[in-house]
Amino acid sequence: MTRPVPEPILHVAADWWLRLRADDASERTTGQWLDWVERDPVHLDAFEQVAALAERLASAGAVTRDRLVAEFVPARVGPRWRIPAAVTAAAAVLLALGLAYLARTGAPGPMQRYASGVGGRQAIRLADGSQVDVGAATTLRARVGRAGRSVELDRGEAFFRVVHDARRPFVVQAGAVTIRDIGTAFDVRRTGDRVTVAVAEGRVRVGDGRGGSLEAGAGQAIRFDPAHPAMQVLSIDPARVAGWRDGRLDFDNEPLPVVVANINRYRADPLRVGDARLAALTFTGSVRTDAIDEWLRTLPQVLPVRVRAGAGATVLESAGAPPPR
Repeated sequence: MTRPVPEPILHVAADWWLRLRADDASERTTGQWLDWVERDPVHLDAFEQVAALAERLASAGAVTRDRLVAEFVPARVGPRWRIPAAVTAAAAVLLALGLAYLARTGAPGPMQRYASGVGGRQAIRLADGSQVDVGAATTLRARVGRAGRSVELDRGEAFFRVVHDARRPFVVQAGAVTIRDIGTAFDVRRTGDRVTVAVAEGRVRVGDGRGGSLEAGAGQAIRFDPAHPAMQVLSIDPARVAGWRDGRLDFDNEPLPVVVANINRYRADPLRVGDARLAALTFTGSVRTDAIDEWLRTLPQVLPVRVRAGAGATVLESAGAPPPR
């Protein structure tokens, strides 16, 4: 049962709810919010009540929203109204401070979708204060509720800095792979059905959808390939996790088609593997997203490939194959 929250605290919680979604919100804003939440358990209760009501208001249609307003904040409150004080206060605060904002911007509903274009990125702040940096050509969906927090990564890459909350697990689903946060910062990259999870701080638990699971801590990565019977654990430099945020794509003994697919998320003129034999080649190294053409010029010195310009794409072929006529 939700405990009653004093109206002044609900006012502050509603103010934080709006500040976290403002265009000029920063990491400092999140840090200040976390300090406020940690001062008193009732602060988190207040924030969750405000967020829950905000979701109802934002996801409702105009008619339903009007009905909620009429229900929670009647023009005249007579003896027959028996509305919980906390609900009334939260509704009044949100209506006073943020209903126009909700109507204008469309605050997160039960499931919010985010997408970035080729070469683009987004910074997302979820309702619980967790931060998600979304890489290029990435699509994901997020839901933050009272019982749990979940993200579905459909394609691409994202870096998560999670606000720990033992009462609400944070779970990322990437194809068959399930990543459960244990209070941490981690990166998830999905290339088709292949998934790589790299941990910068804390720990995660990774399940492969086949009954297997592994834990990884800072300085470790877990790689899932449906073609292999078990997940692979790698040692990494935690300082280099999510290097794409600094314009650097890092690869460690990864199949060339996987490398190409990830580079294509940052290149308007796509690369194409034009020879099935190249699938057996692997690449280790870094590629600057602002110097992909330079990498292509040096690639034949590293791998037995030939690079040629094709119609609307740059094609990689085996160096042993006869040149096209």
